[in-house]
Parts: sequence; C-alpha cells; structure tokens
Amino acid sequence: MLIEFSLKNFRSFRGEQRLSLVAGPGKEMRAENTFRSTARGTPDLLRSAAVYGANAAGKSNLLRGLQQMQTIVLKSAAGSQQGEALPHTPFAFAAESRTAPSEFEVLFVADGVRYQFGFSFDAERVHAEWLLAFPLGQPQRVYERRYDEAGKRYDWHFSSGFKGNKKIWQETTRDNALFLSNAVQLNSERLLPVFHWFQRRLVVITGSVSMNQHLTLKQLEDPVGRQKVMKLLRCADLGIVDVQVRKDAVAGAPPPELAAAIGGQLPKAMLEVLSVSSLHRAADDQSMVSLPISEESHGTQRLFNSAGAWLNVLENGEVLLYDEIDTSLHPLMVRFLVKQFHSEVMNPENAQLVFTTHDATMLDDRELFRRDQVWFAEKNEQGESSVYPLTDFSPRHPEAIGKRYLRGSYGAIPLLRTLG
Repeated sequence: MLIEFSLKNFRSFRGEQRLSLVAGPGKEMRAENTFRSTARGTPDLLRSAAVYGANAAGKSNLLRGLQQMQTIVLKSAAGSQQGEALPHTPFAFAAESRTAPSEFEVLFVADGVRYQFGFSFDAERVHAEWLLAFPLGQPQRVYERRYDEAGKRYDWHFSSGFKGNKKIWQETTRDNALFLSNAVQLNSERLLPVFHWFQRRLVVITGSVSMNQHLTLKQLEDPVGRQKVMKLLRCADLGIVDVQVRKDAVAGAPPPELAAAIGGQLPKAMLEVLSVSSLHRAADDQSMVSLPISEESHGTQRLFNSAGAWLNVLENGEVLLYDEIDTSLHPLMVRFLVKQFHSEVMNPENAQLVFTTHDATMLDDRELFRRDQVWFAEKNEQGESSVYPLTDFSPRHPEAIGKRYLRGSYGAIPLLRTLG
C-alpha cells in the first residue's frame, strides 16, 4: 500500500514535492474509492489518484521518480560495481542543483507494518539513507547512515531491536549502494519486507508498454489466467474471440563473446521466438480469422500488452503507476479500467492506481473520482515543476471541475500563444 511519495532535485523537480494517497475527510464515494489500512495508526487510503497537467509539466517525471527509486533499491548492490556511477539526474536549470544530491522518500505498508524509507544520492555516492518502522503506530528508527563530508566517512545508527550481522552489512556496503539492498543480499530478514515491497508490490508502466507483454503471455499460459485476459479483452469490445501464442524455433547466431572465449566459431543455435495472433470471427461464414497482434490498432496492442499487469496488480494488491493512461485508449475504456480499482469485487486486495492523463472529461464524472483523488502538475518560468491537489482550491461538490480546469482555474494547463 502506498501512502505518500516525495522527491527533490530530480529532473524537473527542484524543491521537495509530495504526492499523498491519504484520504481526506470527505464522505463522497468513501466506500468505493477509499479503504482502511491494515497497519496500526495509518489513516484511510485512496484506491487511485489522477495527475493532470500540460505537456512537459512534470507529470511523467513524478512517476519516474518512484521508478528511479525502485531501480536503485533493486540494483545498487547486486547490479553495480565499486566506482560505478549512480543514475543521478538532478534539476538542470540551476548551477547549485546540478551538483546537489537528489532525494527520494516513500511511506508505505508492507506485511501490515507502516514504513518510511528514503535516501539522498549523487552520481558518486549515497549521502544519506534512513528507515523508520511503525509497528505499534509510533516511529522506530531502524537504521540511518549519513555521510560526513569533513571526516570522509559515514555515521551510522542502528536501533537496539535491529538484529543480524549489522557490522558485516555495514562494512560491505559500498558508497554507491544502499545499505538496504546490501543487507538483504546478505540475508537480512528484518529488511526483507521493505525490499520486497519495491520488488513485488510496485509496478511502473512508462513509455512503451510492450515491455510488459510478458506478464500477459504468462497469464495466457494458465487456464484461469487466460479466462481473465479474454474477459478483459471482450469487455473492451475489440472483436477478439481468442488469442493464440505460438513458439517457433529459429536459427540464431550465438553470442560473439562465447565464440571468442573458446577460440573458434560455433554453430548457429536454435532460438525460441514467440508470435502472438488474435482470432476474430468472420461476418459471412463465421469462420475464425487470425491476425498478428502487430496488425491490430495501437489501442488494442496497448491494452493487450498491459492486460497482464492490470490483472496481476488487482489480484495481488499491488501499486500500479501508469503514465499517460489514455494514450490510444477510448475515454470509456479508461473509465472502465479505473473503476476496476474502485470495486471491492474486482479489487478485494486494495490495489492502488496512480496515473497521468489529459482526459479532462473524467473530472466531471461525479461517479468516478473524489476531489482528493485529483492532482495537478505545473511548471514555472524557471523550469521547476510542482504538484498540488485539487483540494487546495476547496471546490464545491457540484462544481464543473473539468470545465474549470480547462479554463485555467486550477493552473496546470499550457499557455498557448498565437503563431502570428
């Protein structure tokens, strides 16, 4: 469960900005669009949040920030070497920011416990890292490390209740790696729920969704999963009756480094290639017509490729970040997908969806969003992005939010000028 995410000095974000999924006091659609957390002392949370804003305002960068945080958690210890640069992309339009650390922090619930985890870093090193746990509702500092520039060393703090080989984990943590990632790699059970939240509970779809097609293909391998995928595709009214996945063996050249290692040429290897086809029923004789999925519309391909991710997230109670959800999808299809998260039947595990969109018509659908589920991203004249909620404007319940947004009442729209 995602509670809150903040970032600082990352891409278009210079100062600290914060996105919260804590539900406000409003009673509108409370049963459908909010849920009660299992963690003690945690307020009710939102099932979804929509982020609006002009092109290049920072909407995508907000999601990329949490994706970047996930990447560093998962790969800084096992996927890098000493001296390798961390992926530092600070705010570029100020000299001071270019060399300053970036900072991420996230509040979330894992295994019934609320956690607060964050770190700051530049290309060379992790400057600070901290983890707080709230097992009984009150904060407990599990560990903290901070780099002392004057002494050229780290200052460490561990709670008395943090068990394990802390000294070994501390000594083997590289400057360019997170202690969390290193300790989990060296069998820290205490930190495993935190690491697993990033590894198993956070799904990010930015850019092309074709990279997520493997999740759909995996669903199709299981009879129950196939039924779920086909039900989703049929609900979308795409005309697809069934999907076929064929595995073909083709000859392919072995990696050149392998041939070089044994000092000679290797015969071509047989590689397995997957081809996906959609089946449609012909109108005249009701026969089945097969089309490569690549010949379907962009919207159909996008929905098919991401279907596995949608279904996995809902089934497992994960957090899905989806950039530009309305790309190539009909507005009614987008509403249908969002409403799956607002349904206790379809979303019994309290999965959450955070997405960016330009579809302002959804803002006037009074059966879709609470007012605290709407956020805006805006960029000022200095190129700095900020995010803020609709509730900052205290809109009245019957207010035509979509129309007022397009008129500029809430900001976060492009300032268009004439070409003449």
